[in-house]
Amino acid sequence: MRMSILDRILLLLTCLLAAYQIVVGIDAMGELPIIAYTIAFGVLLVAVLLLIILGYDVLDSPVAVIVSTIIPLGLATGLVWQYAPSLRMPYLLFAVLGFTAVVITRSISIKNKLPIVTLAVVHGIAGMTIFLLPIIVSLQGKTEFLFSLVGVGGALIGLGGLLLAFLKTGKPILPRETILKLLPGLLFAMTLCFVIGFKYG
Repeated sequence: MRMSILDRILLLLTCLLAAYQIVVGIDAMGELPIIAYTIAFGVLLVAVLLLIILGYDVLDSPVAVIVSTIIPLGLATGLVWQYAPSLRMPYLLFAVLGFTAVVITRSISIKNKLPIVTLAVVHGIAGMTIFLLPIIVSLQGKTEFLFSLVGVGGALIGLGGLLLAFLKTGKPILPRETILKLLPGLLFAMTLCFVIGFKYG
């Protein structure tokens, strides 16, 4: 499927937002959150650039699933480190083990459902963390209300991750053409929510 000009514009705007977030949007945070957010938005930036340059065929690469796991895990780990101190080490351990499990199950030939289950669990937990934690802390008054937009971005990244994951497994939730039409707008809306939420929350 060919990428339209509008899709390329949306992806380019996504790159610019991710670059802005890396350079400006994560100042005055702790060391580990800065590292986690920088990795997450850096991977997002590179992934979207590759999508612009190589087109949708890049999604067929086995590496795409692994790379798409780094983004939510990085964001979720940074959020937990900032706003749920009691869960820091357990969540960091989950992130490391979860990413390792995804890499292993995607690197070797496994004919059962273990790769799908592993991916769904890791993406599901990370996505729910990014979705729920910002909304909870903003409702508790620990942050400004606009920080809840990070949670909206989390819902969008969870949706995008699951669509791509099941597309890659050959059992897509929606037809491939529909997913590819939705992807640029989804990536842009997700990144915009993150940037606004982090900046004004």
